Amino acid sequence: MKTWFHSWRAAIRIARRDAWRSKGRSALVLAMIALPILGVSALDLTLRSSELSPAERADRTIGAADARFSDPTYGGVPIFQDPVGDMNTPAKDYGDMAWPSGPTDVSKAVPAGATVLTDTSGSAKLTTAHGLLSTDVRELKAADPIARGIMPLLEGRYPEKNDEVIATSHFLETSGLSIGSTLSARNFDRPYRIVGAYEIPDALKADQVNALPGAFHAPYAKAVEKAGLQPPGATTTYLVRKPGGFTWNMVKEINTKGVVVTSRAVLLDPPADSEVPLYQKDGWGNYESSAAGNAAELAALGTVVGLAMLEICLLAGPAFAVGARRSRRQLGLVGANGGARSHIRAIVLSGGLVIGVAAAVTGTVLALILTLALQPVLEETMGQRFGAFDVRPLELLGIALLAVLTGLLAAIVPAVTASRQTVLASLTGRRGIRRSSRVLPLIGLTAVLIGGAIALFGSMVSEQFIIVAGGSAIAELGVVAMTPALVGLFGRTGRWLPLSPRLALRDAVRNRGRTAPAVAAVLAAVAGTVAVSTYMASTEAQYEAEYEARLPYGAVSAFVMEEGGRDVPAVREALQRNFPVDVRADVERVSVGKPGCEPWSSEAGCGRYEVVIPPGNECPLYVSVPGGGDPSDKFTPEQRRKLLTDDWRCNEPGSSGVIYVDGGLMVGDAKLLKVLGIEDAGAEKALAEGKIVSFSRSQIDKNGAIGIRRITDIAAADKASEEGRPAPGKVSSIPAYRVPGDPKTYGLQALMTPATAKAAGLSTVPLGAYASTDRMPESEARQKLDGEFNKLGSNVEFHLEEGFVNENSIILLALAIFAGLVTIGAAGIATGLAQADAEADLKTLAAVGAPPRVRRTLSGFQCGVVAAMGVVLGSAAGLLPAMGLRLTDERERIRYHEQSVAEGWSTDLTPPDLPIVIPWETLAGLLVAVPLGAALLAALVTRSRGALARREAT
Repeated sequence: MKTWFHSWRAAIRIARRDAWRSKGRSALVLAMIALPILGVSALDLTLRSSELSPAERADRTIGAADARFSDPTYGGVPIFQDPVGDMNTPAKDYGDMAWPSGPTDVSKAVPAGATVLTDTSGSAKLTTAHGLLSTDVRELKAADPIARGIMPLLEGRYPEKNDEVIATSHFLETSGLSIGSTLSARNFDRPYRIVGAYEIPDALKADQVNALPGAFHAPYAKAVEKAGLQPPGATTTYLVRKPGGFTWNMVKEINTKGVVVTSRAVLLDPPADSEVPLYQKDGWGNYESSAAGNAAELAALGTVVGLAMLEICLLAGPAFAVGARRSRRQLGLVGANGGARSHIRAIVLSGGLVIGVAAAVTGTVLALILTLALQPVLEETMGQRFGAFDVRPLELLGIALLAVLTGLLAAIVPAVTASRQTVLASLTGRRGIRRSSRVLPLIGLTAVLIGGAIALFGSMVSEQFIIVAGGSAIAELGVVAMTPALVGLFGRTGRWLPLSPRLALRDAVRNRGRTAPAVAAVLAAVAGTVAVSTYMASTEAQYEAEYEARLPYGAVSAFVMEEGGRDVPAVREALQRNFPVDVRADVERVSVGKPGCEPWSSEAGCGRYEVVIPPGNECPLYVSVPGGGDPSDKFTPEQRRKLLTDDWRCNEPGSSGVIYVDGGLMVGDAKLLKVLGIEDAGAEKALAEGKIVSFSRSQIDKNGAIGIRRITDIAAADKASEEGRPAPGKVSSIPAYRVPGDPKTYGLQALMTPATAKAAGLSTVPLGAYASTDRMPESEARQKLDGEFNKLGSNVEFHLEEGFVNENSIILLALAIFAGLVTIGAAGIATGLAQADAEADLKTLAAVGAPPRVRRTLSGFQCGVVAAMGVVLGSAAGLLPAMGLRLTDERERIRYHEQSVAEGWSTDLTPPDLPIVIPWETLAGLLVAVPLGAALLAALVTRSRGALARREAT
């Protein structure tokens, strides 16, 4: 008795032999299905291996210690922290009171009898083979067993003396140094010898140097202070080992002493959220991602996977149809010997099953091999080492089942088509009369209308982009379902074409079973490309319209805020030497305190300045009130809107600049006005007379002067600001000249000469330079300038104004190339099937005297016709999702704008307008170049002469 098992076993054996006979076609389909499986499986292996277990994370964070103690700088007040130790806040709610700050004596929180290892981190500019490099410097006894795992040694040895260091491999590569080289720091003449190389497993690209505790930071700070500069700060944490470790209750007890604890025991066994006091505090809850957000992510992932499977099925389906057509005599023999239609379907479906299983095994095995082989490359790319090579069998099995499912889905339509063919037609090779389905186009049209309505609803009513994407996907599937009918409509254009393209088009229409899937595959690929390209081009047009130049076109600026502008002269010379400078304007900044103080520094001995705004010129919306709070809350929305639109104090025009200095005050000369394109003879005259040139009406008092307050006590100034009082400090009043009109100043609000600043008792330090150029600098000049800046070791804030730059052009080109490759592949598959089907027609053409080149020409036009139909339909289908998403973005922007206007926060009453731009260049490339390229490629790879025909056995 024969069962379904025996029939399917036989079908699979037949399919396996047929796949082995047709190795080329089988390899093509296997590759199409296996490549996505390879990529997804490799991604799964990489992500899972890079996810560290709590134990691995603890080893890299705290080594072999039981905990790391650190100072949150709250002055020792009790705190709350999360179990990991990343978040913390004072336990007390201070409200409007002064927030606690200051160092905490962490050593007092260490239990008696515990072993402690200090870990101090800071930064310094270290000498290299190329100049200077800003580098993290860490003081940790790395050879101690407690530090095991924090910085694994790659070669050499750990430091044993105070003049020895080890460095990360990335630092050695970047600096040009090696083991045995010496290095030192800027303003510090003590040499250190490199005795080893190590890595930080979680930051392989970090530039770091390690020394013994006390060997670098303390003497370096003294040397920097001796040079009259502000030394960089350093932070110290404590690695603690204690028998029994630190439980969560012990961590909370230590938190009462104002110390943060990262405990190994807590990392391995974290407490419930209800046991974490921090999570019970308002605004500090341990919020998980919302169910709606998870559902949206799953829906997006499902949509992407579904569309990818659809694309593969559409590409692989014609290939299975090729196999069914070439095996039709064999399938006819099965029917002649008593086989039912179900047996025919089983044989063709078994072909999909065999190829799917082979693709699943091949993709999974290759993913395992490649991920293992490329592990060092992947780790370097990700910047961190894997924990353990983590293989999740169930996840890989699920990914592999997608390959099997894809193979089966791709073979369904060819299986049904083959089973409907009569035994006589299969044995004689006759095609019979074929009629297209009249139901499928109606279903497709319905899907297009419903999908379009859903996308329209999502773009006009809802704010969920997933609705637009889902509706667009449904509409695209509807277009796919309508493809056979649309192919028929394309056939009506054949009457105006020459012979070869007319034959190709009529052949495509006559054999829609093989043409429609290939056209649909091209349609899907092109639709995605057109959608992304249109959205990106529209976004790019929006950014271009909103772009605000920070300098005149071709102008350049370079600033150094560190170390009192010590490297500014070298920056100016490098700029003059490498760029085609027309006019260079050197600028300085007002400095209060020690020369090495950076702006806004709160270190001892450092101060700041502020441009005094006269009380009558202050915008009421921004005047601080006693006790803190937002001063604008005392106004109604209508009052706020009136102030912003009608009160000159609240709507002074401004513009963004390349750098911020308090009050927009620069110290320079009239050359700066020329570089910025500001033409005003009165301004140049005012600078020569020792006045401040101002572009802000609010800065000038009733006496025509500008006041500059020097603040030496920052703590007192902050307290006065909280209480709504003026900051204490000496005010220098300097006569001012206001430039008439509202010229574009690129962030400059006030300008005075160095002589004027000196006369007013203000100290200045070099800041940098502005420069105009007589032509746009070339790429080679920019690279040379960057190289010279890197040798300085300072952070140079450099800007070259090039206008709006399209950063997505390379992405659009890549998308067009990708769509072209998929299009050519799909069209090539359809052409191969067409040649298999049209062999008799080609022999007939040769018999009636057609030249040999007709075969090559016809193949080219067959491929080009399929590509052209798919590109045209895909271009139309791809515009819908892009337009829907842009309309959704526009609604969101309009809603935000209306809310801002209603609440009185915006003076711009013009609603935003997000343009929808069609990338005609991309579309032209797809519509012209892709079909033409597909046709030429098919013509080149097709033989002009076919094999000699022999008489069929009767």
